[in-house]
Amino acid sequence: MRPLIGVFTSDRRTAELGTLRGCAAGGPAPQLRLGVTYLRAIEAAGGLPVVLAPDDLELAAATMARLDGLCLAGGPDLDPAGYGAAGRHALLQQTDPVVDAGELALARTAERLGLPVLGICRGAQALNVLRGGTLHQHVGGHVQDDPAPDPAHVVAVAPGSLLAALTGAERLAVNSFHHQAVDRLGAGLVIAATAPDGTVEAIEDPSSAFLVGVQWHAEAMAGRPEQLALFAGLVAAAAAPRLALAA
Repeated sequence: MRPLIGVFTSDRRTAELGTLRGCAAGGPAPQLRLGVTYLRAIEAAGGLPVVLAPDDLELAAATMARLDGLCLAGGPDLDPAGYGAAGRHALLQQTDPVVDAGELALARTAERLGLPVLGICRGAQALNVLRGGTLHQHVGGHVQDDPAPDPAHVVAVAPGSLLAALTGAERLAVNSFHHQAVDRLGAGLVIAATAPDGTVEAIEDPSSAFLVGVQWHAEAMAGRPEQLALFAGLVAAAAAPRLALAA
């Protein structure tokens, strides 16, 4: 059977009911947005994606107990209060503490259960915050104009890293759609790739079976074998026997 991979939807918006087909009454209605490319990449890697919405924190344990792995998708900025920042950068975009709390609860539970976790863009940043790390609230020069499948720059992959083993590469061509990045590393994490300007582009936990975060949108480049390999690694780890960690 295909491993079940939860995909967290961190983009939560509100639409007017009157603008939605089949809704006669007006008023606000919560909506979720998730790129289908995440689902297609997981399917191509042999997994079965399950969309997860920001929900009651008490459901995190019950939700993750039924899944085999977790993918944290891209999305809006994380609230700097969540990693102890003294203030908010002027270019910080809208944040959602409810979404942050839901995402971190799921990731924390996945770790406790010994489930593999892959973080994409915001998801990588969330993994760093989960481990007590901090973020640069704004970095310039990392938002490309070209379509997502096209690379913007090359990252240097750390020799001996899991990322190197998965991709078989010393350098990777990646896209770039972020204005935040890892600052202080969280506990147990190491840098797995860097951009030419020194920006951290990938992190991982060498002591974990599979905990990897990449700053680029690998799902949009999954037509490239080295990018699909990230999802294949997640699915392979999810198919392996689970080794639960102590609570």
